Amino acid sequence: MPNHLWMQDDHHAYADTVRRFLDEEFQPHRNAWKEAGTIPKSFWRKAGDLGILGATTPEDHGGLGLSRHFDAVTYIEQAKAGDSGWGFAVHNIAAHYIIAYGTDEQKARWLPKLASGEMVGAIAMTEPGTGSDLQAVRTTAVPDGNEYLINGSKTFITNGGSADLLILVAKTNPTSRAKGVSLMVVETEGLDGFRVGRKLDKMGMRRNDTAELFFEDVRIPRDHLLGTEEGQGFYQLMRQLPWERLILGYGALGSSQCALDVTLAYVKERKAFGQRVMDFQNTRFKLAECATKVEILAAFLDQCLEELEQGTLTAEKAAMAKWWGSQTQCEIVDECLQLHGGYGYMNEYLIAELYADARVQKIYGGTNEIMKELIARDLDRD
Repeated sequence: MPNHLWMQDDHHAYADTVRRFLDEEFQPHRNAWKEAGTIPKSFWRKAGDLGILGATTPEDHGGLGLSRHFDAVTYIEQAKAGDSGWGFAVHNIAAHYIIAYGTDEQKARWLPKLASGEMVGAIAMTEPGTGSDLQAVRTTAVPDGNEYLINGSKTFITNGGSADLLILVAKTNPTSRAKGVSLMVVETEGLDGFRVGRKLDKMGMRRNDTAELFFEDVRIPRDHLLGTEEGQGFYQLMRQLPWERLILGYGALGSSQCALDVTLAYVKERKAFGQRVMDFQNTRFKLAECATKVEILAAFLDQCLEELEQGTLTAEKAAMAKWWGSQTQCEIVDECLQLHGGYGYMNEYLIAELYADARVQKIYGGTNEIMKELIARDLDRD
């Protein structure tokens, strides 16, 4: 297991709290919630009561006011528990948009509810015809008196079926690209014209209620524009992407460690040709490779996290963390499944779930091809 040099006594104590919470409140229900395709609101509220949801939310808005290292602990522990379905990461990102860009009134209105779990947050970016090109979104938020009139649709929205608060990417100026994009905060409860479509049938992440969302003449108050100025949404999105992509890297790290742990347990018990599977040189070499990759990934992510805290993490380096982390995760999980033999293909074994969950990591948050393009553009500068 990687030794994160930034982890002090308070980080270890916090990790124990998160781990105990997941052991007691998640693990007994993991199969039922996977079957249901959603995480109940009561689980969110319990996480809020423990301070997990608001760890990095300012204290004067209902949080603990801690550094992002503590959120990194949660991402690692969740993934080490073998889950990627609880949409904590997206909820946390939604809160950080409000922390970063919200007015004092907006922070006071929404942050305490997100920190407590009274509200579940989501980010509504992707559209049926628009993936990574966020400048080309077609959902519109047209000023109309003291309101915005919203029309459009979104898809692949994590927490979409249960979200009480959406950070919605919309065009306030449909004739412009980047400068026409704004972020809207949408409270979904009882909202006329808002509709949750079908819950999407996914290959993995089956505990999450990923859904389609529809907006038909939805009206929200003008003061639900995030911040005070229209046309800032694209730039707000870009400034938050380094943290979002680092989050995906830490999830990849935790999942890789989980795969390694369950595989070590399996090969030490399973026998073939009169000896443990662990005793075969191929097994030992493959696991040695996986363990080394985990350590290297952890060291790189920890360096990125330190740069993030110092305000020096570049978009290009965050892109490296995202693509390298997700690629490494998929490689490790695949190797570990292979070492399970036929049992690895059975859904009753956790490695099968880890395998199905891992594949989307190379797609969401910006595809790995987009990540490489971002890195290459930086290399091509004079």
